[in-house]
Amino acid sequence: MSQAKDDFIARTIQYWNPGKTLEWQRVGVDLVIDRREAYYLYDMDGRRLIDLHLNGGTYSLGHRNPEVIAAVKEGMDHFDMGNHHFPALMRTKLAEMLAKHTPEGLQYSMFASGGGEAIDIALKSARHATQRKRIICLQRCYHGHTGLAVKVGDDRFSKLFLSEASEDEVTKVPFNDLDAMEAEIMKGDAACVTIESIPATYGFPMPIPGYLKAIKEMCEKVGTLYIADEVQTGLMRSGEMWCVDTYDVVPDMLVTGKGISGGIYPIAVVIANEKSASWLNEDGWGHMSSFGGAELGCIAAHKVMEIVSRPETRSQCHYISQYLRQGLNDIQAHHPDFFVGIRQRGLILGLEFDHPQGAVEVMRTCYANGIWAIYSALDPRALQFKPGLLLDRTLCDEVLNRLDTAVGQARAALVTPGRRGVSGRREAA
Repeated sequence: MSQAKDDFIARTIQYWNPGKTLEWQRVGVDLVIDRREAYYLYDMDGRRLIDLHLNGGTYSLGHRNPEVIAAVKEGMDHFDMGNHHFPALMRTKLAEMLAKHTPEGLQYSMFASGGGEAIDIALKSARHATQRKRIICLQRCYHGHTGLAVKVGDDRFSKLFLSEASEDEVTKVPFNDLDAMEAEIMKGDAACVTIESIPATYGFPMPIPGYLKAIKEMCEKVGTLYIADEVQTGLMRSGEMWCVDTYDVVPDMLVTGKGISGGIYPIAVVIANEKSASWLNEDGWGHMSSFGGAELGCIAAHKVMEIVSRPETRSQCHYISQYLRQGLNDIQAHHPDFFVGIRQRGLILGLEFDHPQGAVEVMRTCYANGIWAIYSALDPRALQFKPGLLLDRTLCDEVLNRLDTAVGQARAALVTPGRRGVSGRREAA
């Protein structure tokens, strides 16, 4: 590491976030992102990394996507952020497009500056529409860090700020446990169930067959609303526009963020049906956000929606997801005692390793081999593997070759030959 980089990291520790910065140093990731373009990041020392983290899908269309940048640059000749109190040309144009490209019945767009704020809007909307307070969510889930959003997330993030929810506010049930979910929904007193279609920060474990559809049907029986958090799983990452489309589920509200910004201008949106958005007719000032639905953000988001709705984008997603899966199967065959699982829905992928910190080590060796992918904060056995929608075959081959090397190195670092396997089991002679 250069002296200039050492000095910069010292300043970061002093003036920004010492805990986060020092933790990255501890796990061997000294990344300071400088130049970035397409699916590449460049460290301030000049080293190139292939980005398979994408900041949760923010850069699904690549860093500094030229079409998005061109649209925003052109928009800046006429627009600024706008005024959230009044009708806005670009806000309504984007809302019309979202209504066109979301499941049937979702009509109203409610804008935020980020995913956590959008989740807050959705939860508040559900409480107003149902006149109920209790919220059902998953154990160890993640929906952001703002007021209500942090209450329905993992305790790691709420307890730090004394923001734990009371029992009458939030009920958390295990993922994929339909009996537990049914017991809570059928009490009939919950405003909503909020659920990531595939939980991202938990390493993208896949719903069991019929899981999401059964939850929606239970909700309909008792008047509980269904909120689909698609901040990380939406916008063609599943192979369809929204992950719920692949499970044949029509939510009452759908939340999108991250990728809809194009990585250029912060924006997030709740798209809601008539019942869920009823407060808009009662008191349109019920939620306000100065930067939510900023017109330059709407321009970026409109261009993103245009790109991801193209038939060729969908075709590329399907091709790349199948091609990568074939390569991942080969890598798994090379390291079957360590690389034990591939969780996949389109380009939503979690790679599972048979060691309590397996994905942390794979992240470290990937970093050393020119790939940036991040372990799952709530399941360090799983690596979040997030290819971009517009990857080409050549870059896929490079990713697979580098990943194969990295997995082998991680396995070697975590296994003591002839003694115990990666999960503590004694290896066969």
